[in-house]
Amino acid sequence: MAFLSDTLDRVKPSPTIAVTNRARELRAEGRDVIGLGAGEPDFDTPDNIKDAGIQAIRDGKTKYTAVDGIPELKRAICAKFKRDNGLDYSPAQVTVNAGGKHTIYNAMAATLNPGDEVVIPAPYWVSYPDMVLLAGGTPVVVEAGIETKFKLTAEALEAAITPETKWLIFNSPSNPTGAAYSADELKTLTDVLLRHPHVWILTDDMYEHLVFDNFVFATPAQVEPKLLDRTLTMNGVSKAYAMTGWRIGYAAGPEHLIAAMRKVQSQSTSNPCSISQWASVEALEGTQEFIRPNQQLFKKRRDLVVAGLNECPGVECPTPEGAFYVYPSIAGCIGKTSAGGTLIEDDETFAKTLLDEGDVAVVFGAAFGLSPHFRVSYATSEDALTEACVRIKRFCEGLT
Repeated sequence: MAFLSDTLDRVKPSPTIAVTNRARELRAEGRDVIGLGAGEPDFDTPDNIKDAGIQAIRDGKTKYTAVDGIPELKRAICAKFKRDNGLDYSPAQVTVNAGGKHTIYNAMAATLNPGDEVVIPAPYWVSYPDMVLLAGGTPVVVEAGIETKFKLTAEALEAAITPETKWLIFNSPSNPTGAAYSADELKTLTDVLLRHPHVWILTDDMYEHLVFDNFVFATPAQVEPKLLDRTLTMNGVSKAYAMTGWRIGYAAGPEHLIAAMRKVQSQSTSNPCSISQWASVEALEGTQEFIRPNQQLFKKRRDLVVAGLNECPGVECPTPEGAFYVYPSIAGCIGKTSAGGTLIEDDETFAKTLLDEGDVAVVFGAAFGLSPHFRVSYATSEDALTEACVRIKRFCEGLT
């Protein structure tokens, strides 16, 4: 009799974590590898937030808390949703979790039954389909390619919905493409969802504050208030506040859904780290002055990388509206042979060979559900990004 669960056969380890770990291993061996795989800001958590965490320790706020968040943080989250998104929630409609991934998994575990379908636009964050599979659901992947600027169209969404559809998982700005939907673009999708009252919406707004070129962020329940009662609006402190390791995600939605997610959490992880929760109160209630300068820094890096990659033979790199990723096409590189003699059969081969021969670590597009592409995270220094673009160009120029 097999010891391990059959469910594990349906999921795979995170490719982004694997790339980051491989780059780290090669650097430890003495290789000058530039890692462009990690999806986290390279600057430190602001001092006022760190100080709040330290003070929480000194004040003895190190005990168990309510399963899905302290009241102070839930109130801060409600205020954030009102301030930034015009959404009215009560603390009973809020859940606090150990990162955004935890939030999404709780929602899937609390709602999915065998046969339930979850529509996921591709390119997608690598974990979405696997969390659906772990929870017993069926991912329905809908491609949104470079021809639509990596954005799901109303027609494609309509075609993907069936009587078995339970959720749409929606991410803007996007990991891995950086594509972000304007309010008008969102309205075309919410109009479709209004026609299908059995479909719920999980919107991943984690990159809300990382938008460029005067782009105005909007979230589905804000664009279409009629969807509020079947939308789970998710966010967190990881990206905007450089708090990836603090592990705090949160969401707001209908009270009965939040109660179901709390039940899952009560028998799995229990409460998120108490210290991180108090630091997150300061993140949401304290100064937001650093967000704008960080946006400008990321915009400068984005422009550097887009320009550099578009100089590479066989590469086409669109300019994204947000996040800190680009998702260039390498259609012009497929079928060629590297300077070291490797045939570039697909984007996974491209990424592996680029690491082996060019000392640059990127994540291959198939991991995100759309090929032939690769993802670059530009959440690193300008010097490293400049050198990485030089190496990628040299590698592409060597393809014959």
